[in-house]
Amino acid sequence: MRIGSVLLIIILKLLAEASVQAQSDTAKNHVFIDADVPVQQIYSGHLKLGGTDPAGKPIEVNNYYISMNRKPVIPVAGEFHFSRYPKAYWDESIKKMKAGGITVISTYVFWNLHEEEEGRFAWSGDKDLRSFIALCKQNSILAIVRIGPFCHGEIRNGGLPDWLLGRPLNIRMNDPLYLHYVERLYKEIAKQLKGLYYKDGGPVIGLQLENEYQHSAAPWGLTYPGQPNDMTAAERDRDITKAGVSVSGEVNPYADLGNDHMKALKTLAEKAGLITPLYTATGWGNAAIVANESIPVTAAYAYPFWTPKRDLSPFFLYKNLHVQPDYSPVRYNPVDYPAFSAELGSGISLTYQRRPVVVHQSFDAMINRCLGSGANGVGYYMYHGGSTPKGKAGFMNDEAFGLNKISYEYQGPIGEYGQIREGYNRLKLLHFFLQDFGDQLAPMGVVLPESASRLKPDNIHDLRFALRSDGKRGFIFLNNFQDDTTLTDKKDIRVTIKTADGTVNIPETGGFDLVNGENVMLPFNFNLNGAQLHYATAQLLMKEDGDQPYFVFFTPEGIQGQFFFKPGCQVENRTGTTVEQQSSAILVKCRDEVCEFAVTANRRTTTILVIKKELALKSYRVSIRGKKYMLFTDALVLEKPSGVDLLSEGMNRMKVTVYPRTLLVPKLDHGVITSAANAVFTEWKITLPAVEFKMETKEVSSRKIAVSLPASLPRGVNDIYLTVNYTGDTGMGFINGELVADNFYNGIPWQIGLRKFITAPVRAGQLVLYFRPMRKNASYLLDLQPYPQYIPDFGSSNSYLSISGLSFTPQYKNSLQF
Repeated sequence: MRIGSVLLIIILKLLAEASVQAQSDTAKNHVFIDADVPVQQIYSGHLKLGGTDPAGKPIEVNNYYISMNRKPVIPVAGEFHFSRYPKAYWDESIKKMKAGGITVISTYVFWNLHEEEEGRFAWSGDKDLRSFIALCKQNSILAIVRIGPFCHGEIRNGGLPDWLLGRPLNIRMNDPLYLHYVERLYKEIAKQLKGLYYKDGGPVIGLQLENEYQHSAAPWGLTYPGQPNDMTAAERDRDITKAGVSVSGEVNPYADLGNDHMKALKTLAEKAGLITPLYTATGWGNAAIVANESIPVTAAYAYPFWTPKRDLSPFFLYKNLHVQPDYSPVRYNPVDYPAFSAELGSGISLTYQRRPVVVHQSFDAMINRCLGSGANGVGYYMYHGGSTPKGKAGFMNDEAFGLNKISYEYQGPIGEYGQIREGYNRLKLLHFFLQDFGDQLAPMGVVLPESASRLKPDNIHDLRFALRSDGKRGFIFLNNFQDDTTLTDKKDIRVTIKTADGTVNIPETGGFDLVNGENVMLPFNFNLNGAQLHYATAQLLMKEDGDQPYFVFFTPEGIQGQFFFKPGCQVENRTGTTVEQQSSAILVKCRDEVCEFAVTANRRTTTILVIKKELALKSYRVSIRGKKYMLFTDALVLEKPSGVDLLSEGMNRMKVTVYPRTLLVPKLDHGVITSAANAVFTEWKITLPAVEFKMETKEVSSRKIAVSLPASLPRGVNDIYLTVNYTGDTGMGFINGELVADNFYNGIPWQIGLRKFITAPVRAGQLVLYFRPMRKNASYLLDLQPYPQYIPDFGSSNSYLSISGLSFTPQYKNSLQF
């Protein structure tokens, strides 16, 4: 037989095998799920939680969700540590969080930052808790204050003051002297929060007591090089104490004493006047809570630094969190409490030994999974990074655990210096949905396919999906992301759902694709202002219920929007759609990047806008003269009472697309604006004077560079970012000989926001950068293995350092007045 014939046979065989595999994959993605199940059991009266504001609006908690003013809500909490960020920029940061769809800001009160010296409390400057919470109120955003006494937060001693170690007491237990100091702390916190509680018309709706009690601890900072960590745990709990968030199967013989301690802390808090509708406690990993008097919140970290190596996490597989919380077993009966995933690792900090690289596609994928698994509250640790202030006796970050000395860069949605990251834009799509449709989702139960219990994180082929449903209508959640691996693109997906009102096929004919890394949530049997939407292959983003109502949907890559309406409505194409009138339904197919059509039911017309996810990621919700609009722009949009601020990194030309169309042309505080309209949008084009900063450096040595800083911030510039591209071990930044910034290399360029250094009171003229080389046997190289471009060629050397470039990037700012 000729060689060519052999090759032909081999090729034909491979093609046949590929065809069989493709057919198999297609069959796998035609799935069935039965939503005709008993309605989720919801009951109340067993939890001692809740309260009202002066207007009589109640916050209530049942076993399944939280309600505000008798309407179910799904809170979206974002962690931001006020004491790790300059007070001058708190208001801007709060506005950034609100623009990203955060509805609750959670923040730690680190005891050792406020009482570093025994008996001398500090509440001024960047430690001004009262001013921070007042700004939350001013910006109409709620707050949960995490009052300790133990916090963790990767800060020295987990927030406990050093002087406690030298006092004749036992920490984190009902030691009378320890409780004396805790009571004094709580009284001081209560003074700062007086008049700012929900019951007073303030934003503080909740308090967290302790943190990971009888589960985890931080090492004491007063230690010696090479000494094993001495953990800040009660003496009796040392044997079961973990180094980080994890599963804890051990039986603690002192569990009852731990429960008593948590109750004692709540009693002290209430005695001090710290009274709120909600009390929370971290409930994962068999941690103690205040039974029936606190909400046990849960966590999920896909990129932990406290584990010995990278591994596949279970947090992208659907489950019923109301029955089986993450990091189970737990000490409470989960069906008695709402599933509140309040500490979701939207990023992670680095340690010297471990330097995970966080993939921002994981952020919305994890929230999709949590919501699809029954979470009725989500929260992020950290949502906003910061820098830990230096104490009077030394650095206050958790050096004993290998953290940076200054930086608390968490690779999260908002960076250490307020930078907006990819994850910020990805998450807000779900946050906007929860603001407008959370009341519908919250009461819905979880329905899992039969395959869910068999799926493991390393299964890259099978479709991952779940429902939230009341038996008749609901939402289907699909996720095709998994950390530390690549999932196959899912082709030709078709989901058949059995409901109490009949069968729903999504789509009715054909299928849709979901590429690796993406996720989507689709409605079925949805009431769209009286029109019965049988299904849509597009995800809901937001709605406006005014005189001219509209809904906005978006489609991820691989999905073409379809809307299948039951009889009883009329559909009008406006742009980019095909409307097919069938015998028993109306099918709307989107054919363009931007589509708009109108649906009329019960003599009420609702406009539907359908966009690609690429455009949705640029979306912001704003109110202009009392009417809700969507703005689409690469800039960051911060809403103010009379307009918006636009912040743009490096781009002095900004385009803002407005929906619905408007004749309004805003006034600028400087620059030039033009306005134009098309069939769907109004478009504003804004040009600001370009600003350039000359880079002047002096190479002091192969490891040290002196950088001359701009003298001031010119008009129209909000901040200046210094980007440092280097490959090495660590970077340090000094001003006047004092360490002010540091960086652990993990392949991502080091960025430093300069405004806090070049404005009063610092007014620094020079920043000195010092680098150390990477070692060939560095432990953190295992975290960089998926990214070979981040690992240098050491050649015959055992170390490597390369500083490839420094640059200044202005962040432009303009104010638009309406």
